[in-house]
Amino acid sequence: MLKKVITGVLTTASMVAGSAQAAYPDKPVRIIVPFVPGGSSDITARTIAPGMEKVLGQTVIVENKPGANGAIAAQELKKSKPDGYTLMVGSIGTFSINEGLYKNLSYNPSNDFDYVSQLVRNPNVLVVSSKIPVKTVAELIEYAGKHPGEVSYASSGTGSSDHLSAAMFRQRSNTTGIDVPYKGGGAAIADLLGSQVDVSFQNLGAVLTHVQSGKLRALAITGEQRAPELPDTPTMAESGIKNMVVYSWQGVAAPAGTPREIIAKLHEAVSASLKEPRAQETMKKLGFTIVGNTPEEFTQFQKEEVAKWKDVIQSAGLSQ
Repeated sequence: MLKKVITGVLTTASMVAGSAQAAYPDKPVRIIVPFVPGGSSDITARTIAPGMEKVLGQTVIVENKPGANGAIAAQELKKSKPDGYTLMVGSIGTFSINEGLYKNLSYNPSNDFDYVSQLVRNPNVLVVSSKIPVKTVAELIEYAGKHPGEVSYASSGTGSSDHLSAAMFRQRSNTTGIDVPYKGGGAAIADLLGSQVDVSFQNLGAVLTHVQSGKLRALAITGEQRAPELPDTPTMAESGIKNMVVYSWQGVAAPAGTPREIIAKLHEAVSASLKEPRAQETMKKLGFTIVGNTPEEFTQFQKEEVAKWKDVIQSAGLSQ
């Protein structure tokens, strides 16, 4: 009799546990953004949240946790319970560059997260100010050779994709230059427009109007193909710089150890959101290309990105 009672209790407990798992989510889901409102990660997170709510049947709350180049939010995600209720939408810096850039990083992008999906990507474009008398990458290389250590490269900050794109370019072209980091892309672009600095690798969407108006000159795109918005601008490969494909990108991750069935549910929600016309229109306006790949594909991509940027950082002596 006692054996039957124990068996019944265990069976009931198992059924309760199973129903609890099947009920995910049964409360609001929170998305942490490691940067201030208005940036690419923030806009991306707020764009996908409504579509995710439709699939999950729960409110999706977006919270900004800026600081330490994304490390504050990333550390919070790392310490969160892996139950699918805390996620993070972060950038190339948070998920890949930081691992090679900072020796004492408070989190490890390759070990502390389970990756749900790469959301969007955007190539950088190599632009020069009006005072630099060059129209092609070859001419820029020649100019830099005649002015060693003098060409200034503006970036949105140390360790940003535009900063490291410049470092990669100089490594690939065997040229030198001066890095001029700013506190954000807006300030870098302003000084580029004012010819206070010479060159920059900026997100396509951030400088597209300036290129189209003729205020900045685009020399090359860092994508695999030419950008539809600038069909006459060649890729870096077409310009003679091999092995230089660079995208800025955003993705969503969960704490390591999140059950695979929950990751699958989150991926379903993200994928559905990215297919919504409103989301596609928003991303297009920002110059983003929607990716929406699988957890396995994003995980592999993240590993490749970490390896690529570690190589660039170490070669340039930029590790901090």
